[in-house]
Amino acid sequence: MGKGRNLGLAIFFGGVVTAHALAATQPTGWAIFSSESAAKLHAQAGTEAGRRVLQTAEGFVNETPHPMARIHTEGTLPHQGIRDESLAAERDWSAMLALGLAYRLSGDKKFLAAEDRYLSAWTAIYHASFNPIDETNMDQLMMAYDLTRGDLSPKTEAQASTLWQSMAVGYIEWMERNGEKDPGNWSSHRVKLAVMAAYETGDPSLEARAAQAFREQVKRNIRADGSVEDFYKRDALHYVVYDLDPLQMAALAAKAHGEGWFHEGAGGKNIAHAVDWLVPYAIGDKKHEEFVHSEVAFDAARDKAGEKGYSGEWDPAAGVQTLTLAALLDPHYAVVAQQSITHGGHGPQLWLLLFAAVASHPTQP
Repeated sequence: MGKGRNLGLAIFFGGVVTAHALAATQPTGWAIFSSESAAKLHAQAGTEAGRRVLQTAEGFVNETPHPMARIHTEGTLPHQGIRDESLAAERDWSAMLALGLAYRLSGDKKFLAAEDRYLSAWTAIYHASFNPIDETNMDQLMMAYDLTRGDLSPKTEAQASTLWQSMAVGYIEWMERNGEKDPGNWSSHRVKLAVMAAYETGDPSLEARAAQAFREQVKRNIRADGSVEDFYKRDALHYVVYDLDPLQMAALAAKAHGEGWFHEGAGGKNIAHAVDWLVPYAIGDKKHEEFVHSEVAFDAARDKAGEKGYSGEWDPAAGVQTLTLAALLDPHYAVVAQQSITHGGHGPQLWLLLFAAVASHPTQP
């Protein structure tokens, strides 16, 4: 059994997901990590997850950020356009999350200084493109900001606040105008970014509008049997996960603010039902050959270019993150999450393990 697999099993066997009381924290102004949960990370420094994050963050302390005013990977194959440059620059986003976690784990100001340098460089020149596939991983920047907000330089905080405001307004307005025209995964990613950015602003009106955009997307995207629209267009569990992960991230942000979106939705059209639909595949009980009947020619082009996962049998390891998020939203999914980890052979992203250990969610109203 591998190290990551042991980590994941330890989290769920240990009952960490259910161990913390649902107590109120601060009202708004953060997306995923409240100031209370961020402060609790210090106690996780000696865990395996904590040590691995600290080791990763050390590698970024003296690195130079590589900000871009715009990144673009969506719809491109390797070496096309600015794809390669964009992927290289996006490593900064993972670096920022690692640095933020490391600062809270250790209290060492070298991680904070590096975080400030990275966030300042990016938020000084980056302008939201509102391409949700290009920008979906910016949730890492928002979590990094959660972990360091209040300790960053005023300039960096002002720049970041401006970016979150722009993203929240832009994605919300797009969904309000056009959401019904695009019920697929792009809008799931739009909703995630809208919800998280709205919570970062602390603006109740934006939060309410983002919540409505989320509800409309769930209604359009998830069918009564729990399947999602993209499964039929792409014939791939790859896109089931790609729909559910951003919706669950939005629901996790909402849960951290006292809302219960995971089971919300009439006629079976809710995230929990969609996760239930995926579970047999994620624990290896059912198989699926990917993209055989996809209606999108680009899927075949990616397979021909050698990109992994665009043909052949779906790898249940790809469902580990999805079921881990589900377990954070409803502890009843901890059992299938551990089954997925066992079958997939590795654990979820480290930030999820650390979040599970420290999160205190407000009581749902």
